Amino acid sequence: MGHRIIVIDDSETVREQVSTVLTGAGYEIVEAGDGVDGAEVIRANSGASLAICDVNMPRLGGVEMLEKLAGAGNLTLPVLMLTTEGRPDLIERARAAGAKGWMVKPFKPTMLLAAVQKLVALRSR
Repeated sequence: MGHRIIVIDDSETVREQVSTVLTGAGYEIVEAGDGVDGAEVIRANSGASLAICDVNMPRLGGVEMLEKLAGAGNLTLPVLMLTTEGRPDLIERARAAGAKGWMVKPFKPTMLLAAVQKLVALRSR
């Protein structure tokens, strides 16, 4: 496939679960543990196809990271938010900052894979 996906989550377990599902489907994974590192990884991987990002993280949360990147014109890839949060105001803030999808944890691997395939296809057009 050749698609690189950035997984940004402060939970090593979640990063591992997401990576297992996606590497099994042929995706290459790059990980980051919070929004500060995530922003750096996004900037350093301009050829990535997608970022999957948590909302609640230390140092810089996912929505704040998106807002920072979008404000600087550095958000050029689709972002799927993967979080325990389901508040409509957060979902709206994330969409306004450029998020293309929202999935609530715990996730079903088949649902995650379907969402990733859909968003990667959008990026490939």
